Amino acid sequence: MLYDNFETNAIRIQAEQTDFREHSVPLYLTSSFTFEDAEQGRALFADEVAGNIYTRFSNPNNTELIEKLCHLEGTEDGIATASGMAAMFVSMAAFLQSGDHIVASRSVFGSTHQILTMILPKWGITHTYVDIAEPEKWESAIKANTKMIFVETPSNPALDVIDLAWLGKLAKKYKVILNVDNCFATPYLQNPAKYGADIVTHSATKFIDGQGRTIGGAILGSKELIKQVRFFARHTGPSMSPFNAWVLSKSLETLAVRMERHCENALKLATYLETLDSVSMVKYPFLASHPQYELAKSQMRHGGGVVTFELKGGIEQGKKFLNALKMCSLTANLGDSRTTVTHSASTTHSKLKEEERQAVGITAGLVRVSVGLEHIDDIIADISQAIQASL
Repeated sequence: MLYDNFETNAIRIQAEQTDFREHSVPLYLTSSFTFEDAEQGRALFADEVAGNIYTRFSNPNNTELIEKLCHLEGTEDGIATASGMAAMFVSMAAFLQSGDHIVASRSVFGSTHQILTMILPKWGITHTYVDIAEPEKWESAIKANTKMIFVETPSNPALDVIDLAWLGKLAKKYKVILNVDNCFATPYLQNPAKYGADIVTHSATKFIDGQGRTIGGAILGSKELIKQVRFFARHTGPSMSPFNAWVLSKSLETLAVRMERHCENALKLATYLETLDSVSMVKYPFLASHPQYELAKSQMRHGGGVVTFELKGGIEQGKKFLNALKMCSLTANLGDSRTTVTHSASTTHSKLKEEERQAVGITAGLVRVSVGLEHIDDIIADISQAIQASL
């Protein structure tokens, strides 16, 4: 049964009870499933009937997670993957072949950049980067062999926001697949499929898990497109473990309340940082100073849980700031209940060339804060004392 509200569906959509009448969905830690008879086995492998065969193909825990995510994102079907980057790669590789071309926003996660620039070219798949701030160049970047548009919005770590409705119309005009990484926003804050996205990808490791416990990914879309994704994944094996699917499905039950606090804390932190003379730039989608502020307000419920800012003292001040933090965690992960701080230029985007980092706004002094669920006064106090210590 489906309900009118996100929070209720995130909690109440779950697999049917077994004969044990469990209230919380059990774990199905099995590699394979038995057949009632030879005919059922044949029919299952022939895709004539639905059912589980082998956990690399499907598993009740994975199925429950995906059914829930599909309802929350507004898509028809999907698959769960072992990691967020497995989702990003499979969502491209399942559709592309030698000679194809991708148009991508220049501001993407470091590992996504490596897929586009170092891995896909091995098979003759090319790409063109386009700046988010220059929408007039997107259409001219599309070629006869363009098969996909790939974007992150908000992007990592620049927090650039793309007009999804406009991009959806562009993709439809040229009959190309629009693939949107919705990791930073989560299904609670933004639903790209509503604006025309054909594929929605997630690193479930981040806010969907929300507590730094596990890794996972998801690819969501129409039944027709996911059929191709499922074939690719079934035979290449990037499947999520049932245990991780069980954890992530339970995590979705608290996603709405967690994102409300993440966003509330992030906006308060961003507002505070803008008052500091030692900070040259603060970026957060729901700050009025954000270049795409009005757009963000129109397509997102709240601004998300990530804030970026730049210290005037560059890399040297940045190092001192990081080393002076007492509560906030220094880690490359984000979306945790704990506030985490990352220096993108030396970690997540360190493999990019200096000119590539500059092109997407990753300066030497840029700091990314994934704002956690601690009391906002404690978060601000720790960041404030670290900034003072770095001067």
